[in-house]
Amino acid sequence: MRPGRTLVVIALLWFLLGSVGFFSDAISLIWLFSGLFLLPFIAADGLVLFFFADTLAVKRDVPSSLAQGQRFTVKLEIRRGDKGFLPFRIELWDLHPQSMDCEAFPALVSRNFLAGEKGEVPLIFEYFLLPRERGRWFFRGAELLFSSLCGFWRLKVLHPCESSGRTYPDFKKIKAKAGADLLGLLERTGLKDIRMRGQGLEFRSLRDYQEGDSIRAVDWRATSRRRKVIVREYQEAQDQQVLFLLDSGYRLHRSEGEGRPHEMRTQFDSALEAVLLLSWVSLKHGDSVAVGSFGPARRWLGPRKGLSAFPLLMNGLYDLTSGPYPSSPFSALEDALLHLKRRTFIVLISNFREEDGRSLSWILKRLEKRHLLLMVSLREKESESLALMRPKGGEGALETAAAFSYLAARRELYASWEHSGLLTLETSATALSAALVNRYLLVKRSGRF
Repeated sequence: MRPGRTLVVIALLWFLLGSVGFFSDAISLIWLFSGLFLLPFIAADGLVLFFFADTLAVKRDVPSSLAQGQRFTVKLEIRRGDKGFLPFRIELWDLHPQSMDCEAFPALVSRNFLAGEKGEVPLIFEYFLLPRERGRWFFRGAELLFSSLCGFWRLKVLHPCESSGRTYPDFKKIKAKAGADLLGLLERTGLKDIRMRGQGLEFRSLRDYQEGDSIRAVDWRATSRRRKVIVREYQEAQDQQVLFLLDSGYRLHRSEGEGRPHEMRTQFDSALEAVLLLSWVSLKHGDSVAVGSFGPARRWLGPRKGLSAFPLLMNGLYDLTSGPYPSSPFSALEDALLHLKRRTFIVLISNFREEDGRSLSWILKRLEKRHLLLMVSLREKESESLALMRPKGGEGALETAAAFSYLAARRELYASWEHSGLLTLETSATALSAALVNRYLLVKRSGRF
């Protein structure tokens, strides 16, 4: 319990009156009797609030699974307790996690609604929260601040109505992109469809010739036997394995976007969402998916197959974050070789530099014999903007030249990897999801793995 504003004001006035009383006996007597008169009222006001005030009961209703960046409603149920005296003024704070935005508190609770007897319909207080970050969250409780009848005292009561749950990436958006079938995915994301070529693919069925079919797809034996043109229909090979290796170090720990705090994202966030989207597409195509992260946050999720595995992947990756610490793509690939028992399409997502060409040269030769590797590198907006900037003065010219040389060395590295048979993909964080799924479809339908 602590003093209220009324008591603080009265105490200041009383001390001011006492200071003036040094110069006048009459004022000194007024100061003394006023203090003796107010003291019982102040004490009684505090005792009634502390011993006889109804502290109420609070219960929270909040979903246990939330989507990042999507507002949700929290309901607080407030009921009368055992005591009969209702505080004169009631203020409410819900101790929500710091990772969520809220502007609803302090809230004033209506005494009129709670004026009835215990057991009547409770007061329902609703407010909105906006989760900014992925991961686990925890509500410590709810606080009620009661003011006494005269306003001399304020009593803070903590109700330990604890709640916990998880904030996931916006999986509704991911499912909307993946859609009910692959055609829906392609239409919604604007990805390019790729014509099947009949090489490196699995035979599906025979069917009648239709206008537009390639002459190379004609099955001449079936045509002669049935005496009409029959074509062979192929589908992409299934039951293959895809491994995602995601860099959780400083390379992708770069913020992007401007505006409110919940709108600020790192390149790692975009990379994680792209991995989840492509995992959904891969599982839908009948492939098995494994995910590993390297750097400060190390994690390994073994191969899983079937759409029922997608929630398991989501639960295993929802709280994965990056940090400003070093990471080693070489060590990640070396560890992956120990886990992989069959040919795998490996997607390594990081931000590669010129020095990676030397450090990865030895292990890339081992990988290309058994696996297919896609090196995905996210662009750096700062370097690209600096390279295109018109220099001002000698220092600006040096910065522009350094940025241009840095980007040229990166392009030369990717060209050397492509020449050696590796696959590379350089794109921005915002375009990563679409570019990654498009490259996966291209590789899969080409029969390279």
